[in-house]
Amino acid sequence: MVRALLLFSPFAFLHKTANPLLLSSLAHSPEPDPSLIVAEAHRILAAPRWRDSPELARLLPAHVAEVLGSHRDPRRALQLFRWFSQKHSHKHSLDCFFALLNRLIAARMFRPANRVGVQMVRSCQTKEEMIRAIDFLNGKRFRFDLFGYNALLIQLGKLNMVGVALILYHHILGSGVEPNLLTFNTVINILCKNGKVKEAGLVLSRILQCDLKPDTFMYTSLILGHCRNQDLDSAFRVFDWMVKEGCEPNSATYSTLINGLCDEERVDEALGLMREMVERGVEPTVHTYTVPIVELCSWGRISEARNLLVDMRKRGCPLNVRTYTALISGLCRLDGLEIAIGLFHKMVRDGLVPNTVTYNALINGLCDEGRIGAALKLFEVMGRRGFLPNPQTYNEMIRGFCLIGRVEKAMVLFHRMLTVGPSPNRVTYNTIIDGYCKTGNLSNAIRMVDLMKDNGCEPDEWTYTELVCGFCKGGKLDLAHTAFVEMVEHGLSPNEVTYTALIDGCCKDGRLDSALALLDRMEKTGCKPNVQTYNAVINGYSKKNLFSEAEKLCSEMVEQDLLPNVVTYTALIDGLCKNNATSLALKIMDEMVKRNCLPNLHTYSALIHGLCQEGKAEEAEKVFQEIEERGLVPDQVTYTAIIDGYIMLGRVDLAFSLLRQMVSAGCKPNYRTYGVLMKGLQKKHQLMEQKLAALPDAVSSFSMDEKATDYEIISCLLMKLSEYGCELNIGIYSTLLCGLCREGRWFEADQLAKSMSDQGFSLDEEIYNSLVLVYSNYIKVDLALETLNTMIAQGFEPQLISFKTLICAFCKVGKMEEAQNIFENMLLQHWNPDEIVWTILIDGLLKDGKLDVCMKFLHVMEAKDCKPTFQTYVILAREVSKEEKCIEMSLVGDVLRL
Repeated sequence: MVRALLLFSPFAFLHKTANPLLLSSLAHSPEPDPSLIVAEAHRILAAPRWRDSPELARLLPAHVAEVLGSHRDPRRALQLFRWFSQKHSHKHSLDCFFALLNRLIAARMFRPANRVGVQMVRSCQTKEEMIRAIDFLNGKRFRFDLFGYNALLIQLGKLNMVGVALILYHHILGSGVEPNLLTFNTVINILCKNGKVKEAGLVLSRILQCDLKPDTFMYTSLILGHCRNQDLDSAFRVFDWMVKEGCEPNSATYSTLINGLCDEERVDEALGLMREMVERGVEPTVHTYTVPIVELCSWGRISEARNLLVDMRKRGCPLNVRTYTALISGLCRLDGLEIAIGLFHKMVRDGLVPNTVTYNALINGLCDEGRIGAALKLFEVMGRRGFLPNPQTYNEMIRGFCLIGRVEKAMVLFHRMLTVGPSPNRVTYNTIIDGYCKTGNLSNAIRMVDLMKDNGCEPDEWTYTELVCGFCKGGKLDLAHTAFVEMVEHGLSPNEVTYTALIDGCCKDGRLDSALALLDRMEKTGCKPNVQTYNAVINGYSKKNLFSEAEKLCSEMVEQDLLPNVVTYTALIDGLCKNNATSLALKIMDEMVKRNCLPNLHTYSALIHGLCQEGKAEEAEKVFQEIEERGLVPDQVTYTAIIDGYIMLGRVDLAFSLLRQMVSAGCKPNYRTYGVLMKGLQKKHQLMEQKLAALPDAVSSFSMDEKATDYEIISCLLMKLSEYGCELNIGIYSTLLCGLCREGRWFEADQLAKSMSDQGFSLDEEIYNSLVLVYSNYIKVDLALETLNTMIAQGFEPQLISFKTLICAFCKVGKMEEAQNIFENMLLQHWNPDEIVWTILIDGLLKDGKLDVCMKFLHVMEAKDCKPTFQTYVILAREVSKEEKCIEMSLVGDVLRL
């Protein structure tokens, strides 16, 4: 920037002629004198071949304005102005225009002044620039000719400065300048774009008074005005009047009507009008096609949208960015992501530049498919190409991370929004709160609500509904009730989702009276229960074996014009099966089929599990065969239910045979499936030991501890899987290992991890994180640290919860220095400072009573410029106060005991 300013030597005034090497000598001057730069420019302009000077081309706008305003010859100043405009594509600042116009007006060169004035108003890109230009013209009592006034009106229309345009229009009428059809058309168009059809009608009457004949542009503007007002009847009346007057509609006329129909969701009529325009010989343009394509895509009518696309290409009509964006968005919503990606690449190859809306559509589609890595790359490409992500872009990325359970990644983006913008909105907060609730991190969900309030964004119905759902799911029913009460106290009305979640939580907790009281309150407050609400209560009754009450509620549903659905019947069947009443459950299933309500996999799974529990394996097999006969594809729950049945009957061989069938059908067993099989192998192992112990003179040659025995069962499971044709792959090992870690079986998980490595399998990120967690929870700090270092070396990212458990484990064994090293290394990665405080300092160290370490780590964060927000300092202070009180109470208790 400094180099661009330094154009002339401070000693240039010693020379009589311009020196082309002055710029390089002046470049070393820190602050060149503007007067010297202007003086040197004047000397260059005095030369006959001044246009060949490279020095003039490097003048900054401020210097150009000075030269234009001070050069002694206004004609030469005008030549310099034009030379800059034409030869160098130079965009003049308003100051340049003002300087030149001052010279031209003073020299009474009104004709060129008029043209420069027109160029000035056309250069105005913002309302602020236009207001400055108009203020200047008013101050000079500048008068345009008709050409200039029309140019000013057109630019005011582009900037949507309706009020100023009307003032100018009335000024023209009183100035003695005779307006022409372009003047009237421009004013009518400005008014109609803003739906001001009545005001446009007054201008139309003036046209008729002047014996001017309305043209296609004017009629189209009036049609646009009526469409903006959602008055399509009036729009079509103008169209009919237009045709009657012998004025031929053009593509813009038809496109305006077609867009109006699409805005009213009358897309089929719009398509009919497209056919009509083609029959009349009017060629559709890209603007004709775009909105119908957008509308068809939004309704999921992709094949029809493609047909329009084919028609566009046949007519040689190129697609624009909006057309591509509509197709990409529509395809993403209808599982056409791969085609959408292809279209995105094609539009780039065609030379079109995707806009923020395009990027958002594709990012949304990628996140819906769980392809968060690809979405993140696109997010980064977007920024590199100069498109700033808007709140919707961030919200889509945050939603994507929350969908795959990586809320800490979402929080990094949230921190970026807080620090560099755009500001988070209610959708941002609600998405993260929902993400925390779904991952069971209810403490951080509550803190996020506090942060939301402190940042001036009030929680809405969905904020509280997410909290109620999360608390109920996490078994925190009292907190759910508290959130519900707070919601009502803030003047928010719980909706059917809120009530249903709380009713379901009460039923699952066995509080049927509370659930029924809520149901009654729901009806009294005008919130109508839906099928899901009744299903929750029916499920509660069924679990308590209160089937007569459940039947009464079903009757009440029917009275409310709500028909019991498959979930209703499944709740009843599941309850009956759990109460050893499968015979009645089968009758209920027959009844639901008679009522045209077909059982789903959950229904069959409940029935199969119940039959197996009662030892009715043959009947369970028949039900399983019925699933396949009905064309349903059994899922993990269904297969596991019948495998469990075989295990209960001691038929381990049949259980493994069914597992092989399950894998062959492409259904991946989960940890529960393997757990059921291990239970069967355990029983078989115990029976064998009992038989050996019963032999006369039986002597145990050796003994194994419980953990080793458990791992022997896992090894036996792997051998059996191989025997039955199930290939031992990374998926099987990962499912087993992560499941063992969740159950806290660190020894078996450790042995299995070693076995994996021996078999040549590489551990993935999920396995590493699971191992770090289980090792840390059982204070196996050396194993945990070794695992953490290995996963980082292999390019995997430890989760924040992994760091928390490991740091806390080192603190528990008194290795504070190692804990701090881990913490400091963790800070080198991208985290949200607030979440570090919430998760590690509060939920980790403070919860473990490590107040001093907590405060020390906070200072470490501050020293490394990783400071949390003010709101988090407040949250931390509150938690520290609680901890200090607990310490005081503990000390008091010790004293009293003494």
